[in-house]
Amino acid sequence: MLTIHDGQCGKCAHFGEDHPQDEKLVQIRISGRAGEHVLESCGHPQHADLHLMVTPISACEGFTPAKVA
Repeated sequence: MLTIHDGQCGKCAHFGEDHPQDEKLVQIRISGRAGEHVLESCGHPQHADLHLMVTPISACEGFTPAKVA
């Protein structure tokens, strides 16, 4: 299991942005932990043309905190 910190993709609003209510994403954001093989799309507008797939511990300067309901 990976531990995710603020500023990393797993806690970013753009991580899996096309399905933000997915239970897996919600649990990653709440617990701050994710499996080692988790990959999600990055929906950041600056990276859209690249169709990036990122891990929860990836990071960039475009971090936007995800809202956890």
